[in-house]
Amino acid sequence: MARVQDILAQFQAKGVETCFHGRHIDAQIYAGLDGANWGLKDYEARGGYQALRKIVGGNGAPGMTQDEVIAELKASSLRGRGGAGFPTGLKWSFMPRNFPGQKYLVCNSDEGEPGTFKDRDILMYNPHSVIEGMAIAAYAMGASVGYNYIHGEIFQVYERFEAALEQAREAGYLGDSVMGSAFKFQLHAHHGFGAYICGEETALLESLEGKKGQPRFKPPFPASFGLYGKPTTINNTETFAATPWIIRHGGQAYLECGKPNNGGTKIFSIQGDVERPGNYEIPMGTPFAKLLELAGGVRGGRPLKAVIPGGSSSPVLPADIIMQCTMDYDSIAKAGSMLGSGAVMVMDDSRDMVEVLLRLSYFYMHESCGQCTPCREGTGWLWRMVDRIEHGKGRPEDLAQLDNVAENIMGRTICALGDAAAMPVRAMLKHFRHEFAAKIEAAQKQAV
Repeated sequence: MARVQDILAQFQAKGVETCFHGRHIDAQIYAGLDGANWGLKDYEARGGYQALRKIVGGNGAPGMTQDEVIAELKASSLRGRGGAGFPTGLKWSFMPRNFPGQKYLVCNSDEGEPGTFKDRDILMYNPHSVIEGMAIAAYAMGASVGYNYIHGEIFQVYERFEAALEQAREAGYLGDSVMGSAFKFQLHAHHGFGAYICGEETALLESLEGKKGQPRFKPPFPASFGLYGKPTTINNTETFAATPWIIRHGGQAYLECGKPNNGGTKIFSIQGDVERPGNYEIPMGTPFAKLLELAGGVRGGRPLKAVIPGGSSSPVLPADIIMQCTMDYDSIAKAGSMLGSGAVMVMDDSRDMVEVLLRLSYFYMHESCGQCTPCREGTGWLWRMVDRIEHGKGRPEDLAQLDNVAENIMGRTICALGDAAAMPVRAMLKHFRHEFAAKIEAAQKQAV
Protein backbone atom coordinates (compact mmCIF):
# COMPACT_ATOMS: atom_id res chain seq x y z
CA MET A 1 0.00 0.00 0.00
CA ALA A 2 2.83 2.38 0.92
CA ARG A 3 4.46 1.74 -2.44
CA VAL A 4 1.20 2.57 -4.23
CA GLN A 5 0.98 5.84 -2.30
CA ASP A 6 4.58 6.67 -3.21
CA ILE A 7 3.89 6.06 -6.90
CA LEU A 8 0.71 8.15 -6.86
CA ALA A 9 2.49 10.97 -5.01
CA GLN A 10 4.70 11.49 -8.07
CA PHE A 11 1.68 12.61 -10.04
CA GLN A 12 0.12 14.91 -7.43
CA ALA A 13 0.53 18.57 -8.27
CA LYS A 14 1.84 20.76 -5.45
CA GLY A 15 0.70 24.02 -6.97
CA VAL A 16 4.26 24.99 -7.92
CA GLU A 17 3.55 23.61 -11.36
CA THR A 18 0.33 25.57 -11.77
CA CYS A 19 -0.01 28.72 -9.68
CA PHE A 20 2.98 29.41 -7.37
CA HIS A 21 5.25 30.72 -10.11
CA GLY A 22 5.14 34.41 -9.22
CA ARG A 23 4.14 35.52 -12.72
CA HIS A 24 0.61 36.76 -12.02
CA ILE A 25 -0.31 40.39 -12.68
CA ASP A 26 -2.15 42.23 -9.87
CA ALA A 27 -3.42 38.95 -8.40
CA GLN A 28 -6.45 39.02 -6.12
CA ILE A 29 -7.47 35.38 -5.60
CA TYR A 30 -3.91 34.00 -5.76
CA ALA A 31 -2.38 36.91 -3.82
CA GLY A 32 -0.09 35.77 -1.00
CA LEU A 33 -0.64 32.03 -1.50
CA ASP A 34 2.18 29.52 -1.15
CA GLY A 35 0.37 26.18 -0.85
CA ALA A 36 0.74 25.85 2.92
CA ASN A 37 -1.28 28.91 4.01
CA TRP A 38 -4.75 27.69 3.04
CA GLY A 39 -6.09 27.53 6.61
CA LEU A 40 -8.36 29.94 8.46
CA LYS A 41 -5.72 31.84 10.46
CA ASP A 42 -3.65 32.57 7.37
CA TYR A 43 -6.76 33.60 5.45
CA GLU A 44 -7.76 36.01 8.23
CA ALA A 45 -4.23 37.45 8.20
CA ARG A 46 -4.74 38.25 4.48
CA GLY A 47 -7.94 40.15 5.28
CA GLY A 48 -10.23 37.15 5.12
CA TYR A 49 -13.81 37.38 6.40
CA GLN A 50 -13.56 41.17 6.69
CA ALA A 51 -16.04 41.46 3.82
CA LEU A 52 -18.50 39.16 5.58
CA ARG A 53 -18.14 41.18 8.79
CA LYS A 54 -18.72 44.35 6.78
CA ILE A 55 -22.08 43.18 5.47
CA VAL A 56 -23.48 41.54 8.65
CA GLY A 57 -22.33 44.44 10.86
CA GLY A 58 -21.39 44.17 14.53
CA ASN A 59 -19.28 46.09 16.98
CA GLY A 60 -21.47 49.14 16.39
CA ALA A 61 -21.16 48.93 12.58
CA PRO A 62 -24.52 49.02 10.74
CA GLY A 63 -23.74 46.39 8.11
CA MET A 64 -25.06 46.40 4.54
CA THR A 65 -28.51 45.74 3.13
CA GLN A 66 -29.14 43.06 0.51
CA ASP A 67 -29.73 45.76 -2.11
CA GLU A 68 -26.41 47.43 -1.25
CA VAL A 69 -24.48 44.16 -1.67
CA ILE A 70 -26.10 43.45 -5.04
CA ALA A 71 -25.46 47.06 -6.12
CA GLU A 72 -21.72 46.61 -5.43
CA LEU A 73 -21.69 43.44 -7.51
CA LYS A 74 -23.44 45.22 -10.37
CA ALA A 75 -20.99 48.14 -10.17
CA SER A 76 -18.04 45.72 -10.31
CA SER A 77 -19.02 44.24 -13.72
CA LEU A 78 -18.07 40.82 -12.38
CA ARG A 79 -19.21 38.30 -14.97
CA GLY A 80 -19.70 34.60 -14.36
CA ARG A 81 -16.32 32.85 -14.48
CA GLY A 82 -17.70 29.44 -15.35
CA GLY A 83 -18.07 30.07 -19.06
CA ALA A 84 -21.23 31.98 -19.89
CA GLY A 85 -19.97 35.34 -18.61
CA PHE A 86 -23.40 36.45 -17.35
CA PRO A 87 -23.31 39.55 -15.07
CA THR A 88 -23.20 38.24 -11.50
CA GLY A 89 -25.01 41.14 -9.82
CA LEU A 90 -27.86 40.85 -12.31
CA LYS A 91 -28.10 37.10 -11.70
CA TRP A 92 -28.32 37.66 -7.94
CA SER A 93 -31.10 40.19 -8.44
CA PHE A 94 -33.23 37.51 -10.13
CA MET A 95 -33.56 35.59 -6.87
CA PRO A 96 -37.04 36.22 -5.39
CA ARG A 97 -35.83 37.43 -2.00
CA ASN A 98 -39.34 37.77 -0.61
CA PHE A 99 -40.11 34.11 -1.28
CA PRO A 100 -41.38 32.79 2.06
CA GLY A 101 -39.88 29.28 1.91
CA GLN A 102 -36.40 27.78 1.59
CA LYS A 103 -33.92 29.24 -0.90
CA TYR A 104 -30.66 27.61 -1.95
CA LEU A 105 -27.22 28.71 -3.09
CA VAL A 106 -25.04 26.36 -5.16
CA CYS A 107 -21.40 26.58 -6.19
CA ASN A 108 -20.52 24.82 -9.43
CA SER A 109 -17.10 23.29 -8.83
CA ASP A 110 -17.70 20.49 -11.33
CA GLU A 111 -14.68 21.50 -13.36
CA GLY A 112 -14.82 19.10 -16.30
CA GLU A 113 -14.12 21.29 -19.34
CA PRO A 114 -10.98 19.93 -21.06
CA GLY A 115 -8.08 22.26 -20.48
CA THR A 116 -9.55 23.89 -17.36
CA PHE A 117 -7.79 23.47 -14.03
CA LYS A 118 -8.22 26.79 -12.20
CA ASP A 119 -11.07 25.97 -9.79
CA ARG A 120 -9.31 23.04 -8.18
CA ASP A 121 -6.36 25.28 -7.29
CA ILE A 122 -8.69 27.85 -5.72
CA LEU A 123 -10.42 25.16 -3.64
CA MET A 124 -7.11 23.56 -2.68
CA TYR A 125 -5.09 26.64 -1.79
CA ASN A 126 -7.68 29.34 -1.03
CA PRO A 127 -10.88 27.51 0.01
CA HIS A 128 -12.00 30.16 2.50
CA SER A 129 -12.34 32.74 -0.28
CA VAL A 130 -15.07 30.52 -1.79
CA ILE A 131 -16.74 29.98 1.59
CA GLU A 132 -16.75 33.71 2.34
CA GLY A 133 -17.98 34.53 -1.17
CA MET A 134 -20.84 32.04 -0.82
CA ALA A 135 -21.78 33.45 2.59
CA ILE A 136 -21.91 36.97 1.10
CA ALA A 137 -24.06 35.73 -1.79
CA ALA A 138 -26.38 33.89 0.59
CA TYR A 139 -26.82 37.07 2.65
CA ALA A 140 -27.58 39.12 -0.48
CA MET A 141 -30.22 36.67 -1.70
CA GLY A 142 -31.69 35.48 1.59
CA ALA A 143 -30.55 31.88 1.16
CA SER A 144 -29.90 29.88 4.32
CA VAL A 145 -28.48 26.66 2.84
CA GLY A 146 -25.70 26.22 0.30
CA TYR A 147 -23.91 23.36 -1.48
CA ASN A 148 -20.56 23.20 -3.24
CA TYR A 149 -20.71 20.52 -5.94
CA ILE A 150 -17.09 19.38 -6.40
CA HIS A 151 -15.82 17.44 -9.43
CA GLY A 152 -15.68 13.70 -8.86
CA GLU A 153 -12.05 13.06 -9.83
CA ILE A 154 -10.46 15.49 -7.37
CA PHE A 155 -11.10 13.85 -4.00
CA GLN A 156 -8.13 15.55 -2.33
CA VAL A 157 -9.72 18.89 -3.14
CA TYR A 158 -13.02 17.72 -1.67
CA GLU A 159 -11.30 16.75 1.57
CA ARG A 160 -9.48 20.10 1.73
CA PHE A 161 -12.75 21.99 1.29
CA GLU A 162 -14.42 19.89 4.00
CA ALA A 163 -11.56 20.77 6.36
CA ALA A 164 -11.96 24.48 5.54
CA LEU A 165 -15.73 24.22 6.16
CA GLU A 166 -15.10 22.76 9.61
CA GLN A 167 -12.71 25.62 10.43
CA ALA A 168 -15.29 28.20 9.30
CA ARG A 169 -18.05 26.58 11.38
CA GLU A 170 -15.91 26.50 14.52
CA ALA A 171 -15.00 30.19 14.06
CA GLY A 172 -18.66 31.21 13.69
CA TYR A 173 -18.48 32.19 10.01
CA LEU A 174 -21.12 29.57 9.21
CA GLY A 175 -24.08 28.33 11.20
CA ASP A 176 -27.31 29.56 12.74
CA SER A 177 -25.84 32.87 13.89
CA VAL A 178 -23.04 34.04 11.58
CA MET A 179 -20.67 36.23 13.63
CA GLY A 180 -23.36 36.60 16.27
CA SER A 181 -25.84 38.18 13.83
CA ALA A 182 -29.36 37.13 12.83
CA PHE A 183 -28.01 35.84 9.52
CA LYS A 184 -27.85 32.05 9.29
CA PHE A 185 -26.13 30.04 6.58
CA GLN A 186 -25.34 26.33 6.46
CA LEU A 187 -22.84 25.27 3.79
CA HIS A 188 -22.12 21.69 2.69
CA ALA A 189 -19.75 20.04 0.23
CA HIS A 190 -21.08 17.50 -2.24
CA HIS A 191 -18.78 15.10 -4.06
CA GLY A 192 -19.79 14.68 -7.70
CA PHE A 193 -19.45 11.66 -9.95
CA GLY A 194 -17.06 12.82 -12.65
CA ALA A 195 -19.62 13.35 -15.40
CA TYR A 196 -18.95 16.32 -17.67
CA ILE A 197 -22.68 16.92 -18.18
CA CYS A 198 -23.09 17.61 -14.44
CA GLY A 199 -21.30 20.91 -15.01
CA GLU A 200 -24.49 22.10 -16.71
CA GLU A 201 -26.39 23.87 -13.94
CA THR A 202 -29.67 21.97 -14.11
CA ALA A 203 -27.95 18.59 -14.53
CA LEU A 204 -25.92 19.54 -11.45
CA LEU A 205 -29.14 20.16 -9.53
CA GLU A 206 -30.51 16.78 -10.63
CA SER A 207 -27.31 15.11 -9.44
CA LEU A 208 -27.46 16.99 -6.12
CA GLU A 209 -30.96 15.61 -5.63
CA GLY A 210 -29.59 12.09 -6.09
CA LYS A 211 -30.95 11.59 -9.59
CA LYS A 212 -29.32 10.92 -12.95
CA GLY A 213 -27.40 14.03 -14.00
CA GLN A 214 -29.39 15.13 -17.04
CA PRO A 215 -30.30 18.73 -17.96
CA ARG A 216 -33.78 20.06 -17.33
CA PHE A 217 -35.94 21.96 -19.74
CA LYS A 218 -35.86 25.72 -19.17
CA PRO A 219 -38.07 27.54 -18.29
CA PRO A 220 -38.62 27.24 -15.40
CA PHE A 221 -35.18 28.59 -14.54
CA PRO A 222 -33.38 27.69 -11.30
CA ALA A 223 -34.04 31.17 -9.85
CA SER A 224 -37.71 30.20 -9.59
CA PHE A 225 -37.60 26.37 -9.61
CA GLY A 226 -34.19 25.00 -8.71
CA LEU A 227 -32.91 22.55 -6.08
CA TYR A 228 -35.82 20.53 -4.65
CA GLY A 229 -38.15 22.83 -6.57
CA LYS A 230 -37.07 25.89 -4.59
CA PRO A 231 -35.48 29.17 -5.81
CA THR A 232 -31.77 28.55 -6.40
CA THR A 233 -28.80 30.57 -7.63
CA ILE A 234 -25.75 28.83 -9.10
CA ASN A 235 -22.34 30.41 -9.63
CA ASN A 236 -18.87 29.19 -10.49
CA THR A 237 -16.07 28.70 -7.94
CA GLU A 238 -13.99 31.61 -9.24
CA THR A 239 -17.03 33.92 -9.21
CA PHE A 240 -17.55 33.33 -5.48
CA ALA A 241 -13.79 33.60 -4.79
CA ALA A 242 -13.76 37.07 -6.39
CA THR A 243 -16.69 38.36 -4.32
CA PRO A 244 -14.93 39.14 -0.97
CA TRP A 245 -12.45 41.46 -2.70
CA ILE A 246 -15.33 43.39 -4.27
CA ILE A 247 -17.08 43.93 -0.94
CA ARG A 248 -13.85 44.92 0.82
CA HIS A 249 -12.65 47.39 -1.81
CA GLY A 250 -15.85 48.36 -3.61
CA GLY A 251 -17.34 47.52 -6.97
CA GLN A 252 -15.80 50.53 -8.69
CA ALA A 253 -12.29 49.53 -7.62
CA TYR A 254 -12.87 46.03 -9.01
CA LEU A 255 -14.13 47.43 -12.31
CA GLU A 256 -11.03 49.59 -12.61
CA CYS A 257 -8.86 46.47 -12.26
CA GLY A 258 -10.22 45.29 -15.60
CA LYS A 259 -12.01 47.18 -18.34
CA PRO A 260 -15.61 48.39 -18.96
CA ASN A 261 -18.09 45.49 -18.89
CA ASN A 262 -15.25 43.17 -17.87
CA GLY A 263 -14.30 43.93 -14.28
CA GLY A 264 -11.49 42.54 -12.16
CA THR A 265 -8.93 39.84 -12.75
CA LYS A 266 -9.42 36.45 -14.37
CA ILE A 267 -7.53 33.19 -13.94
CA PHE A 268 -6.49 31.64 -17.25
CA SER A 269 -5.43 28.00 -17.51
CA ILE A 270 -2.91 28.04 -20.34
CA GLN A 271 -1.54 24.78 -21.69
CA GLY A 272 -0.45 23.02 -24.83
CA ASP A 273 2.58 24.14 -26.80
CA VAL A 274 3.95 26.68 -24.30
CA GLU A 275 7.12 26.65 -22.23
CA ARG A 276 5.43 27.28 -18.86
CA PRO A 277 1.86 25.96 -18.72
CA GLY A 278 -0.21 26.77 -15.64
CA ASN A 279 -2.74 29.14 -14.12
CA TYR A 280 -2.18 32.86 -14.61
CA GLU A 281 -4.27 35.52 -12.88
CA ILE A 282 -4.25 38.73 -14.91
CA PRO A 283 -6.52 41.78 -15.27
CA MET A 284 -9.34 41.43 -17.77
CA GLY A 285 -8.37 43.14 -21.02
CA THR A 286 -4.71 42.06 -20.89
CA PRO A 287 -3.43 41.40 -24.43
CA PHE A 288 -3.15 37.75 -25.40
CA ALA A 289 0.42 38.41 -26.45
CA LYS A 290 1.23 39.32 -22.83
CA LEU A 291 -0.38 36.12 -21.50
CA LEU A 292 1.62 34.09 -24.00
CA GLU A 293 4.77 35.89 -22.87
CA LEU A 294 4.02 35.06 -19.20
CA ALA A 295 3.72 31.41 -20.22
CA GLY A 296 7.19 31.53 -21.78
CA GLY A 297 6.03 31.81 -25.39
CA VAL A 298 5.46 28.96 -27.83
CA ARG A 299 7.44 25.86 -26.92
CA GLY A 300 10.76 25.54 -28.68
CA GLY A 301 10.34 28.93 -30.34
CA ARG A 302 8.08 27.46 -33.03
CA PRO A 303 5.51 29.62 -34.84
CA LEU A 304 2.07 29.91 -33.26
CA LYS A 305 -0.60 28.22 -35.37
CA ALA A 306 -3.89 28.46 -33.45
CA VAL A 307 -5.44 28.97 -30.02
CA ILE A 308 -8.65 27.72 -28.44
CA PRO A 309 -9.20 30.60 -26.00
CA GLY A 310 -11.93 29.38 -23.65
CA GLY A 311 -11.88 25.62 -23.19
CA SER A 312 -12.61 22.84 -25.65
CA SER A 313 -16.11 24.07 -26.49
CA SER A 314 -15.02 27.48 -27.77
CA PRO A 315 -14.21 28.00 -31.48
CA VAL A 316 -10.55 27.91 -32.50
CA LEU A 317 -8.83 31.12 -33.63
CA PRO A 318 -5.82 31.27 -35.99
CA ALA A 319 -2.63 32.92 -34.76
CA ASP A 320 -3.08 36.18 -36.69
CA ILE A 321 -6.53 36.77 -35.15
CA ILE A 322 -5.79 35.80 -31.53
CA MET A 323 -2.62 37.92 -31.43
CA GLN A 324 -4.80 41.01 -31.96
CA CYS A 325 -7.15 40.10 -29.09
CA THR A 326 -7.27 41.10 -25.47
CA MET A 327 -8.33 38.56 -22.84
CA ASP A 328 -11.87 39.63 -22.08
CA TYR A 329 -15.36 38.51 -23.06
CA ASP A 330 -16.04 41.25 -25.60
CA SER A 331 -12.73 41.12 -27.51
CA ILE A 332 -12.79 37.32 -27.86
CA ALA A 333 -16.47 37.36 -28.89
CA LYS A 334 -15.75 40.00 -31.55
CA ALA A 335 -13.00 37.76 -32.92
CA GLY A 336 -15.52 34.93 -33.34
CA SER A 337 -14.90 32.80 -30.27
CA MET A 338 -15.69 32.76 -26.52
CA LEU A 339 -13.66 33.42 -23.38
CA GLY A 340 -15.53 30.55 -21.72
CA SER A 341 -13.86 29.06 -18.68
CA GLY A 342 -10.53 30.73 -19.49
CA ALA A 343 -8.77 27.55 -20.61
CA VAL A 344 -6.30 28.66 -23.28
CA MET A 345 -5.11 25.82 -25.55
CA VAL A 346 -2.04 26.84 -27.54
CA MET A 347 -1.05 24.96 -30.70
CA ASP A 348 2.14 25.41 -32.70
CA ASP A 349 2.70 24.81 -36.40
CA SER A 350 3.36 21.10 -35.90
CA ARG A 351 -0.24 20.36 -34.89
CA ASP A 352 -2.54 18.46 -37.21
CA MET A 353 -5.92 20.21 -36.86
CA VAL A 354 -7.83 17.17 -38.09
CA GLU A 355 -6.32 15.16 -35.25
CA VAL A 356 -7.15 17.95 -32.78
CA LEU A 357 -10.79 17.94 -33.89
CA LEU A 358 -10.88 14.15 -33.71
CA ARG A 359 -9.96 14.26 -30.02
CA LEU A 360 -12.46 17.02 -29.27
CA SER A 361 -15.33 15.36 -31.15
CA TYR A 362 -14.67 12.03 -29.41
CA PHE A 363 -14.91 13.75 -26.03
CA TYR A 364 -18.29 15.30 -26.77
CA MET A 365 -19.65 12.07 -28.22
CA HIS A 366 -18.53 10.22 -25.09
CA GLU A 367 -19.92 12.82 -22.64
CA SER A 368 -23.33 13.36 -24.26
CA CYS A 369 -26.00 12.27 -21.78
CA GLY A 370 -28.14 10.96 -24.64
CA GLN A 371 -31.30 12.78 -23.66
CA CYS A 372 -31.60 14.80 -26.91
CA THR A 373 -31.59 13.02 -30.26
CA PRO A 374 -29.63 15.73 -32.17
CA CYS A 375 -26.84 15.57 -29.58
CA ARG A 376 -26.91 11.80 -28.96
CA GLU A 377 -26.82 10.93 -32.65
CA GLY A 378 -25.18 14.03 -34.06
CA THR A 379 -22.05 13.92 -31.89
CA GLY A 380 -21.53 10.32 -33.02
CA TRP A 381 -21.85 11.34 -36.67
CA LEU A 382 -19.36 14.15 -36.22
CA TRP A 383 -16.76 11.90 -34.61
CA ARG A 384 -17.18 9.10 -37.18
CA MET A 385 -16.77 11.51 -40.11
CA VAL A 386 -13.69 13.19 -38.63
CA ASP A 387 -12.28 9.74 -37.76
CA ARG A 388 -12.82 8.68 -41.38
CA ILE A 389 -11.01 11.76 -42.70
CA GLU A 390 -8.12 11.33 -40.25
CA HIS A 391 -7.56 7.67 -41.20
CA GLY A 392 -7.48 8.16 -44.97
CA LYS A 393 -11.08 7.18 -45.78
CA GLY A 394 -12.55 10.64 -46.24
CA ARG A 395 -15.00 11.44 -49.02
CA PRO A 396 -15.39 14.80 -50.83
CA GLU A 397 -18.93 15.23 -49.52
CA ASP A 398 -17.77 14.84 -45.89
CA LEU A 399 -16.93 18.50 -45.40
CA ALA A 400 -20.38 19.72 -46.42
CA GLN A 401 -21.91 16.94 -44.35
CA LEU A 402 -19.86 17.92 -41.27
CA ASP A 403 -21.05 21.50 -41.59
CA ASN A 404 -24.64 20.35 -42.06
CA VAL A 405 -24.69 18.01 -39.05
CA ALA A 406 -23.04 20.60 -36.80
CA GLU A 407 -25.55 23.24 -37.92
CA ASN A 408 -28.47 20.90 -37.21
CA ILE A 409 -27.25 20.13 -33.69
CA MET A 410 -26.91 23.79 -32.67
CA GLY A 411 -29.94 25.28 -30.98
CA ARG A 412 -31.86 22.01 -30.97
CA THR A 413 -30.85 20.54 -27.62
CA ILE A 414 -32.00 21.01 -24.03
CA CYS A 415 -28.58 22.20 -22.85
CA ALA A 416 -25.52 23.74 -24.46
CA LEU A 417 -23.51 20.52 -24.87
CA GLY A 418 -24.83 20.15 -28.41
CA ASP A 419 -23.60 23.65 -29.27
CA ALA A 420 -20.32 22.91 -27.47
CA ALA A 421 -19.77 19.89 -29.71
CA ALA A 422 -20.76 21.67 -32.91
CA MET A 423 -18.90 24.98 -32.53
CA PRO A 424 -15.36 23.52 -32.61
CA VAL A 425 -16.27 21.60 -35.79
CA ARG A 426 -17.60 24.66 -37.59
CA ALA A 427 -14.66 26.82 -36.51
CA MET A 428 -12.09 24.21 -37.62
CA LEU A 429 -13.74 23.98 -41.02
CA LYS A 430 -13.90 27.77 -41.28
CA HIS A 431 -10.22 28.41 -40.52
CA PHE A 432 -8.46 25.14 -41.43
CA ARG A 433 -10.64 23.64 -44.13
CA HIS A 434 -7.63 23.18 -46.36
CA GLU A 435 -6.13 20.60 -43.95
CA PHE A 436 -9.30 18.51 -44.05
CA ALA A 437 -9.56 18.87 -47.83
CA ALA A 438 -5.91 17.82 -48.27
CA LYS A 439 -6.46 14.56 -46.33
CA ILE A 440 -9.61 13.80 -48.32
CA GLU A 441 -7.79 14.50 -51.60
CA ALA A 442 -4.90 12.24 -50.57
CA ALA A 443 -7.38 9.48 -49.71
CA GLN A 444 -9.08 9.81 -53.11
CA LYS A 445 -5.76 9.59 -54.96
CA GLN A 446 -4.81 6.49 -53.00
CA ALA A 447 -8.13 4.87 -53.80
CA VAL A 448 -7.69 5.38 -57.55
